[in-house]
Amino acid sequence: MSSSITILTGASRGIGAAIAEQLLLPDSVLLCISRHASDALAAKAAGVPMRLEQWKRDLADPVSVAEQIELWLGAFDPARCDAVTLINNAGVLARVGPLDASTNAELSVVLRVGLEAAMLLTAAFLRATLGWRAREQGHCKVLNISSGLGRRPMAASAAYCAVKAGMDHFSRAVALDEAHRGSGAKIVALAPGVIDTDMQVHLRAADSSGFPEQHVFMDLQSQGQLATPHDAAARVLAYLRRDDFGSTPVADIRE
Repeated sequence: MSSSITILTGASRGIGAAIAEQLLLPDSVLLCISRHASDALAAKAAGVPMRLEQWKRDLADPVSVAEQIELWLGAFDPARCDAVTLINNAGVLARVGPLDASTNAELSVVLRVGLEAAMLLTAAFLRATLGWRAREQGHCKVLNISSGLGRRPMAASAAYCAVKAGMDHFSRAVALDEAHRGSGAKIVALAPGVIDTDMQVHLRAADSSGFPEQHVFMDLQSQGQLATPHDAAARVLAYLRRDDFGSTPVADIRE
């Protein structure tokens, strides 16, 4: 019997890796989807009575991954699972600069991995868990890792802002669909705050001539205002476990 099943994308580094490590819990199933598997995560899971799977997949091809997830969930007994969760965390670092500084291929990958994949995986997850006991009892959840830049624009970041704004709004719409069902899944797009990850390094190293707000990110580091991935992951998972999860479909961990 599995007390919980969690699917996590973008689990190989940054906050995703920290979330994965903190989800290594007894009597649980964790499926991590990233381009690379983590030997360190596998070693830590070996000492816990739980099931870890790591799929090496490229979410730039989200259709096939969504289909695989739907089939994978179909192999479980829905009456023997207390909770089932999808965490859409995967993303691609966009080129910092004006929109036309990026190639069409670069923009396509950013949109596919960050938004299209999240939507397709959410749709597959909702189809696969329809009628599950966990869903009927309010323990079927979708957590989309969003950003404050989905709610305010920033120069030199059009693609990233579009991905996160799209994630926020599709979460709002899906929340309405699920509320209409009466015993639907709960969905939240959550901004996790500013975290000391590769994205911050990427922003600080960008060409400042096309990035007027670069100084903001330099100041965040110099003033020690960046959360560690471990601490950010703990706060995100605490939010996921809140009794009122889903009451606000778009939220910020700092509020």
